[in-house]
Amino acid sequence: MRHRVWMAALAATLVWAGSSRADLKQALAEPNLEKRSQLALDNARSAYKAARAAYDKGENDQTAAAIHEIEESVDLAFASLTKTGKDPRKSPKYFKKAEIETRDLMKHLDAFENSMSFADRAMLEKAKAKVQQAHDDLLVGLMEGKRK
Repeated sequence: MRHRVWMAALAATLVWAGSSRADLKQALAEPNLEKRSQLALDNARSAYKAARAAYDKGENDQTAAAIHEIEESVDLAFASLTKTGKDPRKSPKYFKKAEIETRDLMKHLDAFENSMSFADRAMLEKAKAKVQQAHDDLLVGLMEGKRK
């Protein structure tokens, strides 16, 4: 009986890992850079939820993988918006959405960090720094516009 439960948990984990990676691949396949950015941020949100769930179950390896997925997703979203070549002040729609979503993600990551044991908090440092930097850069772009 225990073997079945363990196998079911392993299968669910593999499905989750495959589906989150598939979502990022779906974002990478999107030719419209603005939509790609949105898909990547959606994936970051899903990865956050997965990281939180894995941590609550005591699965630190899966938590770390999901946190890494957050980093990759935010990097892709920011890079995609940057590649559009658009001035965030003149075409703010996707830039503002990304700024709001990264701000919300930072709040969630802060709350997540506060709920973690002190020893586990280090796994969030890099992700928090990347999300904060992306948020700050988006906000500066919206406030100052594209630099020439």
